[in-house]
Amino acid sequence: MTSETVNSRILPGQAVDADSFRGALARHAAGVVVITASRSGDGAPVGLTATSFSSASLDPPLVSFYVDRSSTTWPSLRTADRFAVNILAGDQSVLADRFARRGIDRFAAPTAWHLDEAHGLPFLDGTCAQIVCRLHTTLDVGDHILVVGLVTAVEAHENDLPLLYHRGRYGRFLPTKERP
Repeated sequence: MTSETVNSRILPGQAVDADSFRGALARHAAGVVVITASRSGDGAPVGLTATSFSSASLDPPLVSFYVDRSSTTWPSLRTADRFAVNILAGDQSVLADRFARRGIDRFAAPTAWHLDEAHGLPFLDGTCAQIVCRLHTTLDVGDHILVVGLVTAVEAHENDLPLLYHRGRYGRFLPTKERP
């Protein structure tokens, strides 16, 4: 079934209003990532915060995230041949806010980052992990763009307690017990 077919079946009164939908989704805790890349042409670092990140497939290894169509960063990310997913640590809420803001240099101090020589990508310091991807697929979905990346490299770090987003606020993950 194509998205065009599905969209033609949505009749007035069938879908909930945006505020109700947003309120229900706010109760779902999500991990927080910053997507970074080097802009085509001048190599300047670009990035944005995403809470819609998830794994999409193990074979081949694919990940996905959504970008708002109104994003001013997406045009630069879209032209990059690869991007990094920086999984933020529990103490990096200020960094998440910084990369969600418009009209600022997100990579200026106090942002701690380095250019990873192996991949030519800007990596944020202090994260739980970086996942390096090549752009695999994009798809227009409502008012967002679904971005799928083919995972070509991963780097996991000692800091493994991620930043979470829940009910419009950031928080830290606190494990309750080990799995048996």
